[in-house]
Amino acid sequence: MQIILNNAGKRFSREWIFRNLNYEFTTGKSYAITGPNGSGKSTLLQIISASMLLNEGQAKWISNKAVEPDTVHFYISFAAPYLELIEEMTAKEFLYFHSRFKNFIEKFSASEILDRAGLIHAADKQIRYFSSGMKQRLKLAQAIFSDVPVILLDEPCTNLDASGGRDTDGDDYEKMPKGNLDVTGRYFIWTTNTGGGRLDAFIVKIPAERLTPP
Repeated sequence: MQIILNNAGKRFSREWIFRNLNYEFTTGKSYAITGPNGSGKSTLLQIISASMLLNEGQAKWISNKAVEPDTVHFYISFAAPYLELIEEMTAKEFLYFHSRFKNFIEKFSASEILDRAGLIHAADKQIRYFSSGMKQRLKLAQAIFSDVPVILLDEPCTNLDASGGRDTDGDDYEKMPKGNLDVTGRYFIWTTNTGGGRLDAFIVKIPAERLTPP
């Protein structure tokens, strides 16, 4: 899938957040959007996800053919601290509910996803009783294990402790601690307030036999 921005501009009231932005995101690559607070990172991700409109310019999504903005959500999964969970549900119920609208990667059950996210002990606990870090793990899990070509992560390390954001070179799947989250690596765009540190914490390879063809 390609995401193309042509002379893109977004403003709130009279203040331009960004303007004259031209960029093309292409399949098979990972991107990090860096910058200080208020620089427009989250706004840009919402434009890319088609959940926010531009004030000028154009955003295009192409997957073999042009994708209409109102169907972009079928191709993208999104995790962000400001996106709410259904707190009356348990973690397992939430993943089952999510799978009714967007399939998970083949062969991964809700229980296995929770295990990979370090949440299997809380599978039947209502989300309202989760800590902020546990909620962030669940958000990341539902996004990362969705069977989509594009994954958007806004500040993915927010509220995570060391076991949830440990850096790894991603070469040895079997030795990965259960606290780390595994990703398909098909197409990543994520934001951070810093230029380094834990950027690679989520770039972990899943064996090819566990994945459906992209």
